[in-house]
Amino acid sequence: QVQLVESGGGLVQAGGSLRLSCAASGSIFSIRAMGWYRQAPGKQRELVADTSSSGGTNYADSVKGRFTISRDNAKNTVYLQMNSLKPEDTAVYYCKVVLHTGYGAWGQGTQVTVSS
Repeated sequence: QVQLVESGGGLVQAGGSLRLSCAASGSIFSIRAMGWYRQAPGKQRELVADTSSSGGTNYADSVKGRFTISRDNAKNTVYLQMNSLKPEDTAVYYCKVVLHTGYGAWGQGTQVTVSS
């Protein structure tokens, strides 16, 4: 099994910044991709950003230029630096890890609230 521990959520004013972290542990042999998703009330869960083992990154159009995803392979940790936050970024943010075996695991979620 893979365990994911997220941290870094909270309440911030519009224009502020937050940094999310997600550390993976357990039966990890090779991580293929790590990413962040979010789900706002009444909406479907959506991809925010992800990064592959080769270093490639992918961002939702709504966060390009404001959010940056990075990973520390030695620590099996992925980060999401969120700048210039907007009220519409308010959501529960979930970390997801996909192993080379195809196995995927989700974190428990961390609340991000941006006040106007």
